[in-house]
Amino acid sequence: MAALRDCKAWQDAGLVLSTTSNEACKLFDAVLTQYATWTNNESLGGIEGCLSKLKAADPNFTMGHVIANGLELIGTGRTVRLDGELDSAVTAMVALSKSQPLTERERLHVSALDVFARGQLPKACELWEQILQSHPTDLLALKFSHDTYFYLGYQRQMRDSVARVYPFWTRDVPLSSYVKGYYSFGLVETNLFDRAEKVAHEALAINQRDAWSVHTIAHVNEMKAEVEKGLKFMKETEKNWKSSDMLACHNYWHWALYYIEKGEYEAALTIYDKHIAPVCLASGSILDIVDNCSMLYRLHLEGVKLGDRWNDLLGVTKKHTKDHILLFNDVHFLMSYLGAKDHKSTEELLTTLQELARAPREDHQLSLAPRLGLPLCQAFVEFENGNCDKAVDLLYPIRYELVQVGGSDAQRDVFSLLLIHAALNSKSKAKRNLARCLLHERDLLRPKSPMTERLIRKAAAVHAMA
Repeated sequence: MAALRDCKAWQDAGLVLSTTSNEACKLFDAVLTQYATWTNNESLGGIEGCLSKLKAADPNFTMGHVIANGLELIGTGRTVRLDGELDSAVTAMVALSKSQPLTERERLHVSALDVFARGQLPKACELWEQILQSHPTDLLALKFSHDTYFYLGYQRQMRDSVARVYPFWTRDVPLSSYVKGYYSFGLVETNLFDRAEKVAHEALAINQRDAWSVHTIAHVNEMKAEVEKGLKFMKETEKNWKSSDMLACHNYWHWALYYIEKGEYEAALTIYDKHIAPVCLASGSILDIVDNCSMLYRLHLEGVKLGDRWNDLLGVTKKHTKDHILLFNDVHFLMSYLGAKDHKSTEELLTTLQELARAPREDHQLSLAPRLGLPLCQAFVEFENGNCDKAVDLLYPIRYELVQVGGSDAQRDVFSLLLIHAALNSKSKAKRNLARCLLHERDLLRPKSPMTERLIRKAAAVHAMA
């Protein structure tokens, strides 16, 4: 790992930090490095340890407050609407920024988080882009915007935001190889699979422990249904990425998806029980929760018996019933409530989302709830209640708009699978025919997919019986 940067090193990089504490500057770099690499470095004390020491080194260091609050907000597990402590922290950061002679870049960072906290995610991205136009190597602005574009489903913006600053990330700039990884993910999410794989391999040639670039290649293999290639790659590289504790669970999720694709459910559940569930129950991180809910729901659609696994998940999902930070998160929490047959939590999530959606104010996600979030959630409820026709009626008209709830194409595929299963199990001949049409579409997009072939056989059997 490169030496952590002090006040002068940040100044030399054109990224002045308004503090006289070299220790604070180095700890800021330590936190940024761990965030950028998806890894808590225990030799540094982990992100939490570094944030604690950072606050002690200079309690009035505005960018220290920015990175601490930013990581909480970007984590999407806490909202200022319900969490008084977080609300106070954001308010204090804004007040502190007004009492100090900061650089324009630092002020923009504060403003971006202030609007993000109020749900104005597109506006936050605009402010981070302002920073990047004049400070293209501001990694915090780049990573915050990258993650937020992902939450918004702004796939081209996620790719192009990195492309605009890419030439400035030369080999001598700390963490530059990771920027290749970010760019590769933007490429995969805009279906430029070959280029994505090439750039990800370039990043891995520089640093084989780059878990995000591994993740890009996992996506490429998933989207092309190249299952054997995907399984081989994950197995061969596991030793390099499994210590990236913030992303390892998600990479194991991708690994398990290949087994679900093949119909090897026990192998998928082995990975789940060993590498996915324990991490989630310990961390409670939203990405880990989403992975758990999504994987179990896919297995549920395949007819796999899941035992007590849904009930185990309730311990981490129930506390988020009223969050409504991202619609993508909401629908995954809902999967766990439906899986565990927790009718109270299901009702509470839907009711509180409906209430907030009536007056979304400036909250971007809540403004999408009436048109996308609520019909999507209701489709899951209808399907679980055996109302397959109704589930199709809710889901089919919005299928091309669901990118707006965020997540990756691979993650949102669970919505496509729900639609196919609902149509297949429908009482309506027209909807069963729709299932066959959707499967033809899927087959051309992902040739030789074992799951698609299974579903096509099922559709043919349903048609023959009818």
